[in-house]
Amino acid sequence: MSRVKWAGLILASGALLACDKNPGLDSAASVQDSLPAKPAAHALLPKAKTSTKKSPEDMLSESELQLGLASSLTATIPMVMVPAGEFIMGSNKVDDEGLQERYGFSTPLFVNEQPEHKRTIGAFMIDSYETSKAEYKEFILSTDRLLPFLWGNNGYGLTMEEAGRMEIIRLREIAANDFKLDMDTREMAREPLMAAIVEVQKKMDLLPATDVTWQEATVYCQWRGKRLPRETEWERAARGTEGNEYPWGSQWDVKITNMGDDSDWENGIAPIGSYPQNVSPVGAFDMAGNVWEWTADWYLPYEGSDYKSDLFGEKNKVIRGGGGGVGHYALSMFFRGAARQFAEVALRSEDVGFRCAKEI
Repeated sequence: MSRVKWAGLILASGALLACDKNPGLDSAASVQDSLPAKPAAHALLPKAKTSTKKSPEDMLSESELQLGLASSLTATIPMVMVPAGEFIMGSNKVDDEGLQERYGFSTPLFVNEQPEHKRTIGAFMIDSYETSKAEYKEFILSTDRLLPFLWGNNGYGLTMEEAGRMEIIRLREIAANDFKLDMDTREMAREPLMAAIVEVQKKMDLLPATDVTWQEATVYCQWRGKRLPRETEWERAARGTEGNEYPWGSQWDVKITNMGDDSDWENGIAPIGSYPQNVSPVGAFDMAGNVWEWTADWYLPYEGSDYKSDLFGEKNKVIRGGGGGVGHYALSMFFRGAARQFAEVALRSEDVGFRCAKEI
């Protein structure tokens, strides 16, 4: 696998970005100092002082908001309705197998999801799938915002307008090095080069939008007239009313979800909707595996919990669902509907995406 799954280690240990080995990811220098080569999470390079473009995390103007609400794509993004009512949240699961000691995790397992309890929430809508790159790209281009950092490395941010006017030698280099076209690009003319690039970008369109901070995900959802789901809403949509262990039921099945170690998917990430059996009781897909998902809430203990942690408080946001991993970091326990993890709001990772929700 070409990407380093360092984030899986931190997530699995229950100390995402808060452990001593990871002093923060809000600058390129801190990433380089704290990680091995080719890290999976990146910080944006410092903005050029001459740039007039807004960052994806900047608040929306009224005109920008209207653009998103009027977009034909906004109206066609599928959502499912989650009825109001009571449901089971959390779990009373304990580490009776000694997994913490076996795998060397720095914090106890399962304690942050205790105690199992009942919650009552109102009806809401939630996206059927994680936000795709194509959906997020429309937001970036429509509001003329800075491209996500990784899009400059993999070519996804290249528009055909730019490709049509750049020097042919440079376009050939991008086709070979960024798009990694399986053809000899050295003598290719502009038109076939651009056609081949478009085909690659179409495949990338279907991947989940990742390398997006919590604030950027929040602004995108607002642009669509939505918001990030609350943690309660996310768990209700993933587990149903009876507290399913996994979105599809009580039994783990490695074939139902993407744990990140499937050689079928480049870089371990699958296009959204690639696992039709990975569907929750309300009809939401991919709520276990592929990438973690941002929620709206701060990482806090549940009411009635006696677990204490310095990581609780208004410093980390809850992420849910389980992302790609390798080795024992792809253990099924991290893909359970009750499993909670967390991330600093400035985190950018290839393993963290999001979906949106809204009131009814």
